Amino acid sequence: MKSRSDLLRILKSDEGIARISALYGNRSGVAARQLERYMLLVKKHEDLFGNEAVPRIISAPGRTELCGNHTDHNNGLVMAAAVDLDTVAAVSPRDDFKVNLHSEGFAPVSLDLEEIGPIAGEQGTPASLIRGIARRMREKGIQIRGFDACATSDVRTGSGLSSSAAFEVLIVTVFDALYGEDNINPMERAVISQYAENEYFGKPCGLMDQMACSVGGLVAIDFKDEPKVTPLQMDLSGYSLIVVNTGGSHDDLTAEYASIRQEMNAVAACFGEKTLRGVRPEQLWHELPMIREKAGDRAALRAMHYYAENERVKRLVKAVQAGDTQEFRRILIESGRSSWMYLQNVYAHNDTQPLCIALGIAEHLLSECGAWRVHGGGFAGTTLNLVPHDQEERFLRHMRRAFGEDACSVLSVRSNGAVAVF
Repeated sequence: MKSRSDLLRILKSDEGIARISALYGNRSGVAARQLERYMLLVKKHEDLFGNEAVPRIISAPGRTELCGNHTDHNNGLVMAAAVDLDTVAAVSPRDDFKVNLHSEGFAPVSLDLEEIGPIAGEQGTPASLIRGIARRMREKGIQIRGFDACATSDVRTGSGLSSSAAFEVLIVTVFDALYGEDNINPMERAVISQYAENEYFGKPCGLMDQMACSVGGLVAIDFKDEPKVTPLQMDLSGYSLIVVNTGGSHDDLTAEYASIRQEMNAVAACFGEKTLRGVRPEQLWHELPMIREKAGDRAALRAMHYYAENERVKRLVKAVQAGDTQEFRRILIESGRSSWMYLQNVYAHNDTQPLCIALGIAEHLLSECGAWRVHGGGFAGTTLNLVPHDQEERFLRHMRRAFGEDACSVLSVRSNGAVAVF
């Protein structure tokens, strides 16, 4: 691709439409909408940075978690899927180490990668993630420099679809596409992203979000040692995956999320282990009085969730492999109830409980035909619902009446993870 006109020509060609359709599916109007989105990004890049640099277009999907709620950080099992909502950037390389990022709806980000150590006061910002990723890329021998980028995302903040992981994996893929010849495999990209979020951004996340965004498709992941990813296929053509945004904010909830990992680790420490994966389930039950005394009741309940959730993921893999949709939805409901009862991440400690209301509405509407559960980290934000197509209109009507016209996102599973599209 030698010029901007070449890029625009490829975007509008049959080849370009085929690449776009491979990412977003063939539903009516989708390819045209995404083509317009890409064209606007290229135009914005030209307006911001001039027409000399021809941008690459990078896409990283959001993710939905089906089972394995808060098990990854204790080396557990999860099932997740990339979705057809994504973060996209038009990005061009620089000869120096400056980064200029303009993201729709956010303040511009500028930083200099001459310094790749943590910067005081930068924690919790997009700049901290870019800097942390840059450090890991250089440690891997990739001679990265800066870049100019404009980005847009339909993975909304607070949607439960992991906008942060999509952003992190996008930045790794940007550096790899510009300076690394696309040589970093998806699992390595996920690990780099987690490092930046843990060590620079300051959030003690597990690896599931980044792995799902990076790898793509429907996957089961075992985090016991090195993450083992099992790609899966299942026909869910009779159902829609619908995420309901209940309006709760994730702001100021880092301590709530961190407490789950801390308490699970505290139970593991009762047995001299770092994570619960090193403790046999029967040890939990045999030593329950000691665990309650040393780690507390909530920690014990969260450990109960952890072990049961690992078994549910195993059962869910078998259901997917057998194409057993009814067992699939039963396990999703079990997993959601365990998160509510034992993990206790359906509501934060305040007077409002919108997630509980959304789950109650879903159970009323879908008890005989679908599935519902808290989505992602929990405490606020979203629910995930498996809705038969013949119930979709009714379901959307009730949820929109409760939470607003823009509350619902109807999703499909995306087979590709993070990728340089053009």
